[in-house]
Amino acid sequence: MGAGTGERRGRGVATARLLGAALLTGGVVLCGGGAYAAPSPSPSGHATGHDDGRGGRGDGHGDRHGDDRTASPSATSPAAKPAAGPGGSPAGKPAGVTGSGAPATARKPGPPPAGLVLQPADGAAVGIPTVAGLRQALAAALQDKSLGTVTFAVADATSGQILYGAGENTPATPASTTKLATSLAALTLIPGDTRIATRVVAGASPADITLVGGGDPTLTALPADQVQIDGAPADADSAPASLEALAARTAAALRAAGTATVRLGYDVSLYTGSPQHADYDALNIPLMTPLMVDEAKADPRSREEAPARVADPAGQAAETFAALLKAHGITVEGKAKQTAAAAPAGAAVLAEVTSPTVARLVERLLTTSDNTLAEAIARQVALAAHKPAGFDGAATAVTDTLAGLGVRSAGLVLHDGSGLHAGNTIPPAVLVQLLGLASSPDHPELRPVLTGLPVAGFTGTLGKRFGAGSGAAEAAGLVRAKTGTRSGVNTLAGTVVDADGRLLSFAVMTRTTAPADTARAAMDRIVARLAACGCH
Repeated sequence: MGAGTGERRGRGVATARLLGAALLTGGVVLCGGGAYAAPSPSPSGHATGHDDGRGGRGDGHGDRHGDDRTASPSATSPAAKPAAGPGGSPAGKPAGVTGSGAPATARKPGPPPAGLVLQPADGAAVGIPTVAGLRQALAAALQDKSLGTVTFAVADATSGQILYGAGENTPATPASTTKLATSLAALTLIPGDTRIATRVVAGASPADITLVGGGDPTLTALPADQVQIDGAPADADSAPASLEALAARTAAALRAAGTATVRLGYDVSLYTGSPQHADYDALNIPLMTPLMVDEAKADPRSREEAPARVADPAGQAAETFAALLKAHGITVEGKAKQTAAAAPAGAAVLAEVTSPTVARLVERLLTTSDNTLAEAIARQVALAAHKPAGFDGAATAVTDTLAGLGVRSAGLVLHDGSGLHAGNTIPPAVLVQLLGLASSPDHPELRPVLTGLPVAGFTGTLGKRFGAGSGAAEAAGLVRAKTGTRSGVNTLAGTVVDADGRLLSFAVMTRTTAPADTARAAMDRIVARLAACGCH
């Protein structure tokens, strides 16, 4: 590498580091009972303007088995509440967390910012990669037969201009790159410092209490020192809410009221429609209910990419809570029962715990390609948009929110928030437009979409890719991208710093009979070629 190239690479690394900005913390609380969030072409490619989840078992699911990895407020008030710490705090007593405290009103998507409506670039601007340069750099990598049918788009992340592509407007199966759409919509409608609350409220008599599911699938029954995210201990900002802490606070409130024996009900009225995904297998995703612990894993300590799930997530969570209450000296009569109706709006809150902020949850679902968390966040989008909180309502809310941002609707079809659904389609040009919006200085609230992307060779579903011998190792650390895998489908969409230090966005989508590992390595080599050149 020449000296000039080395200098350009240094600038590129500096640019990449700028994208690791700290996220917002603090804030608004979401709760159950109806509350909602506040605030196939030639692989050689062509110049644009012409319309043309990891391996796992390879049985057609998304990334959780497909990627290389996966004063007390009213219980139903939609108003914003002061945020508690990551593990929650007694009602009305935030644990030192600050936030806006503004009322929880859904943001109205504005028009797309200037310069971000994607248009073909003529390459005339100084420093911008040209069609000829990109064609030359990518030609050999695009000829790899393991790619099968490949469509792609490369854009300047700063301006949003598409620079080069093939079939970039052709709808393709996105698999888990669907999570980019879900995440962008969530951060558009929901303030990043919002937290999701799980609450216990008083019932009709002193002996009746109700556990209200607020839609936080990361709620954990594990001790804090056993909680891991992406194979590492959770830090203070990402640590999930603790069911044990909720039980301890509930028991303290009951004892203070002179109550030692209770009947436990649980409220799952927040979600609507069938809880079962169209591609349900009790592994990649559980039944989606607003109350579950440890994402309804049968073994909450499991590190498997697609762990077995419990048959009744809400019932299992309630029984676990009952056992924890007993450990704190409260007798629970009989079995916990699902309530016939939502907890009353005026029910007194005995205790609550809150999730990490939505910004952190978005980062987590993107880094680990977490299907369950993605579907839960999609339902929060639906609630913020006043849509039914089910698969259909969430998909509609995400699609409508993106349309309000000026995202192209042609070819964009969503049926879920995770990408497990085989009927989802997104063109490569739309994926790079989503990344352009997340990169825009006009949308700082969307930055967690970028900071949540796995880093090539280091984190999440890219942790074992771009390694030595892959032909793409030189791009390790310079690529951040969301992965997607279904049977015969592999996708990769993200950002890369080129040799001139310019941030490019890209989306590569393939359909092939080649083994998933082979196809993914071929995609990685395409992106590595972008990192290695200025492409003028």
